[in-house]
Amino acid sequence: MKTTQTGGGRTRAVIYCRISQDRTGAGLGIDRQREDCEALARGNGWEVVETYVDNDISAYSGKKRPGYEQMLADLEDGAATIVVAWHTDRLHRSPTELERYISISERRGVSTHTVQAGQLDLSTPSGRMTARILGAVAKQESEHKGERVARARRQKALAGEWMGGIRPFGWGVPTDEVRTVADRKTGEERLEPVLDMMKAVPEEAEALRFWTDEILSGGSIRSLVKWCEDKGVRTTRGNPVTHTDMRDMLIRPRNAGIAVYRGEEVGRGQWEPIVDEAKFRAVVAILTNPDRIVNRGAQPKWLGSLIYVCGRDNCGQGMTVTQSGGRRYPSYRCPTGHGGGRRAEKVDQHVENIVVERLSQLDADSLLEPAPDGVNVAGLQAEAEQIRQRMRDLGGLFGAGQLELGPFTEGMDTARAQLEGVTQQLARAATRDPLVGLVGAPDVRKAWKALDLERQRNVLRALVTVTLKTPRQGRMPDGGYFDYDAVEFEWRRGRR
Repeated sequence: MKTTQTGGGRTRAVIYCRISQDRTGAGLGIDRQREDCEALARGNGWEVVETYVDNDISAYSGKKRPGYEQMLADLEDGAATIVVAWHTDRLHRSPTELERYISISERRGVSTHTVQAGQLDLSTPSGRMTARILGAVAKQESEHKGERVARARRQKALAGEWMGGIRPFGWGVPTDEVRTVADRKTGEERLEPVLDMMKAVPEEAEALRFWTDEILSGGSIRSLVKWCEDKGVRTTRGNPVTHTDMRDMLIRPRNAGIAVYRGEEVGRGQWEPIVDEAKFRAVVAILTNPDRIVNRGAQPKWLGSLIYVCGRDNCGQGMTVTQSGGRRYPSYRCPTGHGGGRRAEKVDQHVENIVVERLSQLDADSLLEPAPDGVNVAGLQAEAEQIRQRMRDLGGLFGAGQLELGPFTEGMDTARAQLEGVTQQLARAATRDPLVGLVGAPDVRKAWKALDLERQRNVLRALVTVTLKTPRQGRMPDGGYFDYDAVEFEWRRGRR
């Protein structure tokens, strides 16, 4: 901030300017305040020794105001005896801040003059009373403004309108219009296109649908993050998609056209839904299930890692892949220390051959899990909405003091349990069998090869338990040394 000095022995004054919301970043409101304050100082013959500015900072929010804090420190040091502001509410809207300002003004003999509200002599009881009254009025105005803003935002959410903020992945089609925006730091203006937030971006919508189906088929968030990395898909901010980004995008109610206000679903939005609501509810149920196994360690590189089980002495432990044979061959070994190992490449190839053979048989369709009978998706969705409305009603009654804490808590617990049951039914109706796409395929091996490793492992988990028994030693009847009979298959579905 620039110091203005003039000659002579005139009364020293400082100017304080603040605007709580600078929508353009250009500081035009600050400039107008400064001009009016400088005119007031000139008219009274005061020497302005410093001007303090806090741009785009609310006094009511409680955020630290660097300019204001520096002014108080300078007043303590005797830098000036006059503070000039456009209005008292530019100085403070908090009673705590006001009392601190009054204390400094009393100790240092500082007088406050405003363009709009006149002089405040804080050295007298009547002046302090006036300041406190104005402060109370300003606080009330801020609180009412906050209530109006909250009501307006809720109404917009209920109407399904876009609430602003970072563009959500999936929506925001450019229109023919542009708008001028200014950089908050530099004030430099630029043009950017106006986006229609009610319309879906085709390629992003397709990605969201693909991600949803992958999770419903047993895919993992980690595999989807890798997919984004391979395809060059990034967030709307242009950053690489992280595990948290992917999870947040998948469980976002907006995907199914559901409006949210303060974390609570409030109705249907006016934008285009990208994902069917039943699928969305199913994904949420899967990703928020506390019993879901999440492995964020090293990504498996082998088909049977921790899926094949050790059959030595009926151990039952999941097998891991380590090096053996002079560190030349990766092999499946039991983590408990059972001796011996099975060549990982040979075991995986054998398991793949058996699985592909089974899925290629004429009765392979019997391996598919039957679709849920009698699941009324539309009815479940309507029931879920009724439960959520009941929860909102309970919250309204409790907030209005018409319902005691005990009945409120009991009612909410019951509603949550019912909603969880409905959500699980929707998840059951929408979850896709991992064998779909393989059973009935013209070329099952080609379809298997087209799956990524995570999907292949999900098929294995659903279809069969593979146990690695102690192999026989020496040459086998086929002339090789790999004991195929020591790899046992217990089919989870159907019969071979």
